[in-house]
Amino acid sequence: MALISKKKIPFEISTGLRNYLNKHDRSFKSPIHYSDLLRFNSTIALYDRKGDDTLWETVFYAGSEMGHINESLKKIYALLKSDGDLSVIEHLFIDRVDICPYGNSMPFRVRIVNQINDNFDYFYVKKADASRIYGLELEHLLSPNRINYLVDGDTLIEEHIAGVPGDQFIVTYLENDHQLNKIRLAKEFVKFNERCFVRLLGDMHSSNFVIDITPDFEEIHYRIRSIDFDQQSYEGRRAIYMPKYFKQNYPLIKLGLETMTPESVRQYQKEERALIVHRIRASRYALKDLMDVMMVDKISLPEHVESLKKELADHYEAPQFLECKSMGEIVKQSLKMLLRNI
Repeated sequence: MALISKKKIPFEISTGLRNYLNKHDRSFKSPIHYSDLLRFNSTIALYDRKGDDTLWETVFYAGSEMGHINESLKKIYALLKSDGDLSVIEHLFIDRVDICPYGNSMPFRVRIVNQINDNFDYFYVKKADASRIYGLELEHLLSPNRINYLVDGDTLIEEHIAGVPGDQFIVTYLENDHQLNKIRLAKEFVKFNERCFVRLLGDMHSSNFVIDITPDFEEIHYRIRSIDFDQQSYEGRRAIYMPKYFKQNYPLIKLGLETMTPESVRQYQKEERALIVHRIRASRYALKDLMDVMMVDKISLPEHVESLKKELADHYEAPQFLECKSMGEIVKQSLKMLLRNI
């Protein structure tokens, strides 16, 4: 069983990481910042369609501030989705701003609606943290998914990642969906586990990922996508970076045990590792820039670095890990092991 030791501490964005963000077009000039959204004067609990508490709260601002906040949030959406083309927001309005007071970073979620057809989208305003940014960028470079995010000072803007939250999927679909393709879902969980472990993304229990369901003309495809990147290369235990060790994910693990043989699991692991190698090669210049910064950055505690490098040295039977002095060096060595074994 994987357990997070303590609440993760935030790390400031270093000069090197800001230079990376500038070089790779992740920086922008925001018309409003995270601290501005904290000036709400009241909240109400937000319930879902079934009447259950979502643990989010809708915030309300003074009337004198609402116009500026709404216009600024629409401009941010244009920057995130269309490189600042303001024509795309002509028919949009801000329907709601929510805060999650129970999250480590107390993120804001903005719901934006097209008044012509009532179509809606979300994006998030968060307090920027180096760990989260490294997690987002590694997801963008090494996973099959592309991530849109922007940073200005201590404000982080993230796009919404669509999908059924993992914990809800387990309750709603796993036992009740007669069209569920158990083998495809089990295969995707194996591949997701490999992606998280190779790039050392931790805390991927079922509340921190979504499952994207895509019907095909004959079958249904699944993709598991991380939605929380706070625990990128922070914890000191190997199991934290392997979703298969979280008790919340046991129904998916059980599904794999029922539908796959050890040989097929190894095959899917090799397939995903080969795909990650292709992504490494395709993004090698950006990845090198990121690793150069990450290796000298402090994004964890010294005792976590010491513990993790010893566990990985034992796991891979590779003493090279023992020479690592930072979490960034450990991630780079993990990627080297992958390239060496393909």
